[in-house]
Amino acid sequence: MTKETHKETLSQMIKFTLFSISAGIIQFLTFFVMYDLLKLDYWPSYLTALTLSVFWNFTFNRRFTFKSAANVPIAMMKVAAYYAVFTPLSTWWGDALEGAGWNGFIVLGGTMLINFLTEFLFTRFVVYHNQINTAVKKAEILDSNALD
Repeated sequence: MTKETHKETLSQMIKFTLFSISAGIIQFLTFFVMYDLLKLDYWPSYLTALTLSVFWNFTFNRRFTFKSAANVPIAMMKVAAYYAVFTPLSTWWGDALEGAGWNGFIVLGGTMLINFLTEFLFTRFVVYHNQINTAVKKAEILDSNALD
């Protein structure tokens, strides 16, 4: 890897972290309202909160972190495949741990950390593997064609 590639990867990690924090705030607040204030069960509170944070995170990371011009429906299907595995597993273990007496917010925090780490790797190396910075390159091509 070149220094530029290391810089780009570090920049992606920082941006992904910041957007994930914002998505985490959305997830936490949604979970708090549903689980703590409305007194709903763990799993519907968690699933709703997770869904909202995923849409937020996908949108911003596609545009600003990975700067990808990848086909949106295909990229979304890849993310959906990740969540087709992660969501049932995390819902199951979260509900089981909460049912075993663990604090729901502790379970949520641990689950969010696991989600953050695995989602970055999956997004970087599967969803946008060959499509990173393609939106920038596409814009440069369009700009150069406009000058002709």
